[in-house]
Order: sequence, then structure tokens, then C-alpha cells
Amino acid sequence: MKRKDALRAALGARSLDRETPPAELPAGNPAEAPAPDPATEAPRPLVRSGAVGAMGRSLGRIASAAAEARAMVASGDRVVELETALVEGSFVKDRLSVDPEEHAAFVALIRERGQQVPILVRPHPTEAGRYQVAYGHRRLRAAIELGRPVRAVVKTLTDEDLVVAQGQENSARADLSYIERALFAIALEDRGFERATVMAALAVEKTQLSRLLGIGRAVPPDIVAAIGPAPKAGRPRWTALVEALAREEAGEVVGRVLATPDFSELSSDDRFARLFSALTAPAPRSAPVPAAWTTLGGRPVVRIDRGRQGTQLTVDDSLEPDFAAYLIQSLPQLYAAFAESKTRDETD
Repeated sequence: MKRKDALRAALGARSLDRETPPAELPAGNPAEAPAPDPATEAPRPLVRSGAVGAMGRSLGRIASAAAEARAMVASGDRVVELETALVEGSFVKDRLSVDPEEHAAFVALIRERGQQVPILVRPHPTEAGRYQVAYGHRRLRAAIELGRPVRAVVKTLTDEDLVVAQGQENSARADLSYIERALFAIALEDRGFERATVMAALAVEKTQLSRLLGIGRAVPPDIVAAIGPAPKAGRPRWTALVEALAREEAGEVVGRVLATPDFSELSSDDRFARLFSALTAPAPRSAPVPAAWTTLGGRPVVRIDRGRQGTQLTVDDSLEPDFAAYLIQSLPQLYAAFAESKTRDETD
């Protein structure tokens, strides 16, 4: 069998692993490889109840993993097995949290099918015999939980190479939420990476990067931590949240919402929605307090009610029976005096 035919056969069958191509990659780079036997291929696990959503999300992201595997094999990279104790994560964090249900489904598939796409690591820059992940953190966590070695491609990478590979892998899979991308950009900038490197890592233009950095720095870290990744909230909603946080009463609202007993039990998107709704809800209008005009003797003869539609004067006839009639008769003179004073003010 020709080499390209062997690769096509090895990668042709679909897998449910969101970060894996269809079939197991060869350990090295042999000239030929046998095609998988359909009779011995592991059956697809039956998905039920709450796992459906997690599996659905995984199915939507497998195409780029297949392309990644093909690229690795085509470039002649050798896949090795490493003890997970020798491998540590990237020096830049790119995720706020991992959905427990989706992670459990992912681990179950690794247990059933094995790790079919290798992770990318580099030799640790300061510790001999150890490695550092460029991408594949979820596969590494699954291998640790399952007590298995992790399959990896080892490459010599600079810091710039590593963060670009890490960022572009996430960008290609649309795997990070908007706020996670913003925090990743901030972490890279704070570590002194040039803007060109950050743009390459996130596959964004200068204007897009400026927006990411601006929004990410405008949201207080404690609020980001409380909300989480909020995968459904894109730039417009985070921009609106930043504007709402600038309001005078925002601090009090945030404290009240975050302190509600069930807030932490909500999904990340629901936490975002609850806080945003509370911050943008119109303030309740208190009923105007009626005022009173009193005589020199202290009697509240006239009650004054100011409202959105106008001002109402109510004369207490029991205190001053004839004053209402006198006030009505005097309206022409009062208005003339008012108009004269207004004209005088305009000419002064």
C-alpha cells in the first residue's frame, strides 16, 4: 500500500473525540501502514441524556484536529509517549475554566478510543528531562486522570513559537470565549511579547487586538472570575457590560448580585446575563414627596404635588376658606408679574 493511501485509511474513519482525528496515528513515520479492520474497530459509545450536549460540542470541533494530525504526519514529526509527570502546562494560561460535563465526556472517549491526536510540547527551557505544553492541555489532563502516558510531538520552540502555536490552535477551533481571548492577549502583552506576536497568536488585526485588550483590562478580575468564560457573550455584550460597570451605582449592584446564594450554581452564560440585567435595569422611581406652603403662622394652607405631567396645588379650605378663590382671581396679575420678571432676566 502506498504511503498516502495508508495515511488516508488511517485518518478516514470519524471519531467522537473533539480533539482527535478519526483513527490512531502511527507511533513513528513508517513507509507503509495497514488499513484499519472494520470488524475490529471499537464501536461508537451510546450517548444518552445530559451527555448529548457535551458530545455535540465535541463533534463540532473534530475537523481541525484531523487536519492537525495529517500535518504532523506529513511533516515527518515523530510521535512519542511521555510520562505525564514530566510534562507541565504552558507558561501562559488561556482558559478560565473547563465545563465538567464536556470534560467528562472527553475523558470517556479517550478511555474508549485512546488518544488519537498527539499534543505538541517543547523541551523545558530550564529543567532538563521535562517538557512544556504548547497545545493539547485537555488531552494531557485526560491522560493524567486515566493514568496513561501522553502521546506527544516534541519540538524545539522559542517562547514566541510556543504562544503563537498555542493561540492559533485555539483560534482555529473557535475554542476560547471572547473574554478568554482577551485575557490571553493581556497575559502575553504583560509578559513583554511584541504586538506582532500577540496578533499572530490570536490571528487578529491591530484594531481587533486593541479592542480585546481594552475590554479585558476594563472588566475587574474579580468579576471575570465570578462570571467565568461566558462562551455565548461576544464583544458587543462585553462592551455593554463595561459601559454598565462605569455607572455610579455599579459597585453596589455587583456586590448584591454576586452575593446571591444561587449565583455560583448558574452556568457561566447565565451568570453573565444576571449581572448584566441587574446593571442595566432602570432604577426604580420613588414617588415624589408632597411639599406644603405654610403661612407665617405655620399653617400648611397649600399642598404642592410635583409630577411628570405637571404641578398641582391643593388649598386646604378648612384652614383658609377664601384663599383658593383669591388665588384664582389673582392669576392674571401673577402671570403678568412672572412674564415681566422673565423678560427682565433675559435682557440683563
